[in-house]
Amino acid sequence: MNPLNYLVSAEGNFVPADFSQETWWLSLLKAVFIIVFLILSVLMALWVERRGLGRMQTRPGPNVHGPFGLFQAIADAVKLLTKEDIWTKKSDKFIYILAPTIAAFCAFMVFAVIPMGPNVNLFGHSSPLQLMDMPVSTLYILAISALGVYGIVLGGWSTRSTFPLLGSVRSAAQVVSYELSMSLSIVAVFLVSGSMSTSEIVAAQDHVWWAFALAPSFVIYLISMVGEVNRLPFDLPEAEGELVAGHMIEYSSMKFAWFFLAEYINMFNVSAVATTLFFGGWHAPFGLGYIWEGANSGWWPMLWFTMKLWFFMFLMIWTRGTLLRFRYDQFMKLGWKVLIPISLAWFVLVAFMQGLREFYQLNSFYLVGGIMAIAIVLIVVISLLPNKHEDTEGEKNETFDAFAGGYPVPPLPGQSLPPSPRAGRRPVSAQLAGATTSNESEGGQK
Repeated sequence: MNPLNYLVSAEGNFVPADFSQETWWLSLLKAVFIIVFLILSVLMALWVERRGLGRMQTRPGPNVHGPFGLFQAIADAVKLLTKEDIWTKKSDKFIYILAPTIAAFCAFMVFAVIPMGPNVNLFGHSSPLQLMDMPVSTLYILAISALGVYGIVLGGWSTRSTFPLLGSVRSAAQVVSYELSMSLSIVAVFLVSGSMSTSEIVAAQDHVWWAFALAPSFVIYLISMVGEVNRLPFDLPEAEGELVAGHMIEYSSMKFAWFFLAEYINMFNVSAVATTLFFGGWHAPFGLGYIWEGANSGWWPMLWFTMKLWFFMFLMIWTRGTLLRFRYDQFMKLGWKVLIPISLAWFVLVAFMQGLREFYQLNSFYLVGGIMAIAIVLIVVISLLPNKHEDTEGEKNETFDAFAGGYPVPPLPGQSLPPSPRAGRRPVSAQLAGATTSNESEGGQK
């Protein structure tokens, strides 16, 4: 077996990526490949999403430009390039152009630490299919994701307009809420992998994927990643029916395209992180590596990584075509009162089991089995708990003045709107309508 294909330890387990033969021009080549890969993936994602949603909603989707509508995404890109570039008069010009630049730049940066394959022979050099790695690669991903929200916040603030500002504020609250639950969900991965390096986390999943061993963390991450990228049912910052596209209202042409591109690249980013941390990274799926010796060598792992990446992309497209948008209070309640407490409790449980493993030399099989058994018991207990109504007696049937602040505000739980003045006219209107109908029918009989 060629040692340049991938590195193996004495026990037969995969070891992290080896950058000892890396050169500057190989790094430059990988950086260019990542940019091209992401741009082409976004073009393909636009077509897949439109065709997929079309099939889910019993309509054809794009079918005019090119075979099966494959050139529709290219036509949209040309439209954005040739569209009139509008600058608002009151906006802060520097921050106005800086905001989409930050959003796009941060979106491209995440894939730098994503391992897409093992060490391969690149022009006579043993180099991993990964641009770079570091002991804190996962923290780097979280930091870049948190920095990217500044593009959205500054985009809404720089326009000095009401609706973009509301959209940007919503986005800031959403990212803070769901990044907490996302971060807590992947801390369990750090504990069981013993590292925060992405290549080492992939190497630790040689025998079992953390999506199965740490199923609660995986589920919490799936929910959080949809909220992180502002997709249905969590697209509150860009709720078209409420905020008219959120922070991007005042943007057009390529400035809007940068925001649009960043949103779809971020979908690939969270899918790549899910693949790396929970789905075995570039390891062959379904135990194929045990059947076929070459499944995890050469360039085949890049195919497995891409297939897993598109699996998560399809999940996000599927949820968009299936689920309805959450109400904002429901959305924040899910993040702060459900996901974060469960993530904290799960983290404590995994830390406790990991401590038992280290001090008492427990087998990994018993460790994973114990964690899953406790998790199942907790889920059953929580599901059987009675649902207590949060409203107090004093708050029940409380009348609420929706126009007290000068503009309509929806009632909070436990509050009720006063009866409509039109309610008293309904019986009279019904009687008049019934009398008119009876008169017309008598006239017709005569």
